[in-house]
Amino acid sequence: MPVVSLNNVSKSFGSQKVIDNLCLDILKGEFLTLLGPSGCGKTTVLRLIAGLETCDSGTILINGRDQTRLPACDRDVNTVFQSYALFPHMNVFDNIAFGLKLKKIPAQQIRERVRETLALVKLEGMDNRPISRLSGGQQQRVAIARAIVNQPLILLLDEPLSALDYKLRKQMRLDLRHLHQKLGITFVFVTHDQEEALTLSDRIVVMHNGCIQQTGTPKEIYETPVNLFVADFVGESNIFDARVTSTTGPDMEIRIQGVSKMVQNRRNFKNDQAVKVLLRPEDMTVERTNDQCPKGFLPGQVKEMIYKGTTVDLIIRLENGQDIFVTQFFNEDDQDIFYDVNERVCISWIKGWEVTLPHE
Repeated sequence: MPVVSLNNVSKSFGSQKVIDNLCLDILKGEFLTLLGPSGCGKTTVLRLIAGLETCDSGTILINGRDQTRLPACDRDVNTVFQSYALFPHMNVFDNIAFGLKLKKIPAQQIRERVRETLALVKLEGMDNRPISRLSGGQQQRVAIARAIVNQPLILLLDEPLSALDYKLRKQMRLDLRHLHQKLGITFVFVTHDQEEALTLSDRIVVMHNGCIQQTGTPKEIYETPVNLFVADFVGESNIFDARVTSTTGPDMEIRIQGVSKMVQNRRNFKNDQAVKVLLRPEDMTVERTNDQCPKGFLPGQVKEMIYKGTTVDLIIRLENGQDIFVTQFFNEDDQDIFYDVNERVCISWIKGWEVTLPHE
């Protein structure tokens, strides 16, 4: 039985419908991420689960019980907000212990649980530290500690890493993942950051305009997107217009900008059907040329080269004016992947890694 079930849930603010007939099951103990652009409804879903908003229609079941109209204080759910919402006049201990004191837990139990929780979030010895003397990362850990010390059934996290710098954010991703594994409780995480979603999640729910576009593992979302929105939103991508010229068994021949290429026919496309071909930058290959490109390659010119330490990113302009992105991996002895601006090249891709979608 799912720990949370949202059944045909809708929510509007005034005349704007933010959530439209949404259905979602969240499994016990999983790390589920709601991913999407700003305004897609993901934070509203979180607030509906928390009881901070009330849905206009539909039902919300938590642990098998209908809690659609149950107030937030009566739900076995805790939330970590983007702003942390810590009490600035309290020290670390009192911030974490606040919820336990409201429940009138005995003082000795409070001390033990706060001490255990401080160890979990790597803040041992900071019990008496004022909130104003903590770094952003430490404040974020206090906010998480305050939520998990109550031992909730579900922990909701509303973009809790967005205020941190890049290096600290990467470290906190690992810490969150390890914390989830230790606690074994259900995490529901909201973000617009695709890298965070792919790094942290057991499952990802991609949302757009109040609707679920796709639900799946990080691998499924990245490698087999169900539509152009998911394909374009999750990770870098190059999208080409193409047309099916023939089909043979599991493969088909397509034509892109005058070049024919054999690809896998995973969706039973028919002859002469217009399609979109999604190619990830890391799955593309580049060859130098002073003459015509080999069969199956598209000609282009290097417009920009971006060195990133372990990779080189190329922006290549094709003859029709489309710019594409190519990522090349290398070691320090490999100098063949450095290109000059305006150098003529030919591009193709690793067969089988392309994703072909209907022409929406």
